[in-house]
Amino acid sequence: MIITSLKKVTWAASLALAACSAPSLDEPAHPTRAKVAETSLPPVKSFRAARGTAPTRSNGDIARDFLDLSFALESGRDIPLLTRFEAPITVKLEGRQTTTLRNDLSQLLGRLRTEAGLDIRLINQGRANITIQSVAKRDIRRALPHAACFVVPNVSSLADYRRARGSVRTDWASLQKREQLAIFLPYDTSPQDVRDCLHEELAQALGPLNDLYRLDDSVFNDDNFHAVLTGFDMLVLRAYYDPALQNGMTRNQVAARLPSILSRLNPQGDGRPSSQRSGTPRAWINAIQNALGPTGNNARRLGEATRAIQIAQSQGWTDHRRGFSHFALARLLQSQDGLTANQHYRAADLYFGQSAPNGPHRSIVSTQLAAYELAQGKPREALRIIDANIETARRFENAVQLASLLMLRSEALATLGRLPEAQAARVDSLGWARYGFGPDWAVRAKLREVAMLNPNNRSF
Repeated sequence: MIITSLKKVTWAASLALAACSAPSLDEPAHPTRAKVAETSLPPVKSFRAARGTAPTRSNGDIARDFLDLSFALESGRDIPLLTRFEAPITVKLEGRQTTTLRNDLSQLLGRLRTEAGLDIRLINQGRANITIQSVAKRDIRRALPHAACFVVPNVSSLADYRRARGSVRTDWASLQKREQLAIFLPYDTSPQDVRDCLHEELAQALGPLNDLYRLDDSVFNDDNFHAVLTGFDMLVLRAYYDPALQNGMTRNQVAARLPSILSRLNPQGDGRPSSQRSGTPRAWINAIQNALGPTGNNARRLGEATRAIQIAQSQGWTDHRRGFSHFALARLLQSQDGLTANQHYRAADLYFGQSAPNGPHRSIVSTQLAAYELAQGKPREALRIIDANIETARRFENAVQLASLLMLRSEALATLGRLPEAQAARVDSLGWARYGFGPDWAVRAKLREVAMLNPNNRSF
C-alpha cells in the first residue's frame, strides 16, 4: 500500500470574491478602471524570509501535538516508529526551474538551518537525500488525481515512483529510517502555489507526516490558512532532530523524553497553562473534505458544510475549527446567496478573532467581507476592513490575499474620489498578484473581477 504525504487541491488554490448580486464579468464596466490595460505588468514581487514567531502555547500541549503529528498519517493510520534523516541532509532541485523557486528554496533552507537547527544544504551534483522535482501539473494528477504536490519515500523521480507504486518500498509506515525521498511540485502554476507546496512537503519530508485541524499556528493543518512554516513548525522540527531522540523510537519512548527536550528548547512554554483543545472527530473531517473536495454536486457539498457546522456546535467548539466550518459553507453559498454567505463569513471572522487573533485567518476572511461591502456601495466600510487586515496578509506572506486587498482598496478609494491613492494601491497590487495568481491573464482577470464589485463600474 502506498502512503504518500500530499497537499490537496482546496479553496486555497483560488480566490473568488463574494458579493451580493454582483454582475458577471461579461457586463460592461467603467472604461478607466474596470478595463485592464493590455500593457506589460510590473515585475513579480516576492517576500523576504522572516523568522517565525515563537509559539505561545504550553509545552504540555506542544508535546501532545508533536506525538499526534509524528506517529500517525493523515489517513489516521498509526506510524509505529520515529524516522528521520541522519545529518547532514542534502537537497537537489531538478526539472524546470524558475528564479523565484530557487530563491524561495534558498530562503527556506536558510530558515531550517537557523530556526530548526538542521544541517541541511543544497547540492547540484550527485545523489541527494531529498530530490525536489519540478514537473507539469498533469503529470502530478496522473500519479495522484487530487494532489497539488506530494512527497514519497525511497524514490528519486516520478518515473521511479510509478515503478515502485503499490510496494512496501513507498509505504511510510514501513520505514525504519529516512535515506532518500522525492518531492513533486508543479511548475505550471503560480509562484505562491509552488512555494506553499515547497514549505509543506519539505517539512513533512523532514519530520511529521500527519496534519491536525486543531492547530491554528501551523502548516501541519489541512485548512491551509498558513502558507509558510511557522515558529511552532520550526520548534517541532528542532525537537524532531534533537540528539535525545533516535531513529526507531516508539511513541512511548519519545513521550518520555519530550518534556525535557521542550523545556530546553522552549523554556517559556513550561509555565503556560494548557488550552485543553479537544481532538477532531473523523466525522467533521470527512464533512469538511466532502464540502470542499473536488467531487460531488453543489447540493451535497452544501449539506456536508452544514453538517460540519452542526458537528462543531455539538462539540462545543468556539475555536478556529468552528470558524472554518462557517467559512466552508460561506464559500459554497457566495455565488448563489451573497447575503447568507456574508453572514457565515462574519461568523467565521468572529470565531477566528476569538481563538486565533494573531494568525492569518481574519485577513483571509477580510477579502470576502470587504468585497461584500464594496458591492453594496459602502466603500468606507470596505476600507475599514481592508486597512485592519492588509499588514497581516503581508506578515504571513500571502500574496493572493495581499494583492486582493490592495485591488479592493484601489476600488474603494476610487469610489471616494481619492484617485492618486487608488492608482498607487492598484500598481502596488500588480507585482504581488503576479506572485499570487501567476500568469498575466490571471492577474488581469482578478483585476476585472474586483473592478466589477464597484457599483460605479456597472451598467444596468
